Amino acid sequence: MFATQQTLSSPPVPEPEKTGPATVDWAALVALVKAGDDAGMEQLYKLFSRGIRYYLCRQLGPQELEDKVHDTFLIVVNAIKRGDLREPERLMGFVRTVVRRQVAAYIETAVHTRREQTDLETGVSVADRRQNPEQEAILREKAELMKSALAQLSDRDREILVRFYLKEQPQQQICDEMQLTETQFRLLKSRAKAKFGEIGKKKLASNGFLSVFVRSHSG
Repeated sequence: MFATQQTLSSPPVPEPEKTGPATVDWAALVALVKAGDDAGMEQLYKLFSRGIRYYLCRQLGPQELEDKVHDTFLIVVNAIKRGDLREPERLMGFVRTVVRRQVAAYIETAVHTRREQTDLETGVSVADRRQNPEQEAILREKAELMKSALAQLSDRDREILVRFYLKEQPQQQICDEMQLTETQFRLLKSRAKAKFGEIGKKKLASNGFLSVFVRSHSG
């Protein structure tokens, strides 16, 4: 559970881990990341991950910590690719700003979700755990949607998601068998999740399933 007072007085985001300011060519690093270079993204990840992981854990708790770290990292990467960072030497300050905004967004989402759950529990006196035909149809359509979205991913992206989330294989086994470093695995998993989500959203909007889902959960 999140502590609501954290939004009022949060500790500063710790300095990302550095190899030494004098050894980092910020302009070159940003250029590599902007070009989508894997080596550049791995270097960026190593520079900031430890301090950011600690901060996110302190603010949001350990639940899904790795996913939050990598989702935040992808936001930074995508912002750099869009050209939002105009002064490469201020990269680490830019990272800290993104992290603070992400923490605020996670807390706001959690509060909103808890409020909705409370309203639902208050309005329902007797819960019928059996699914009606419409709910069963929605579950079937969601399963088909997931299969279709997975089919549109690259072989490597699909393999990572299926092995980690569906087959629940340990990270080390996947890394060993796919010949990936830990950092490469985390980056690929986060990218694959993002692509999967984007494909799913487009399908929801295009096939009208979203409106059916909303109607089934309203009233």
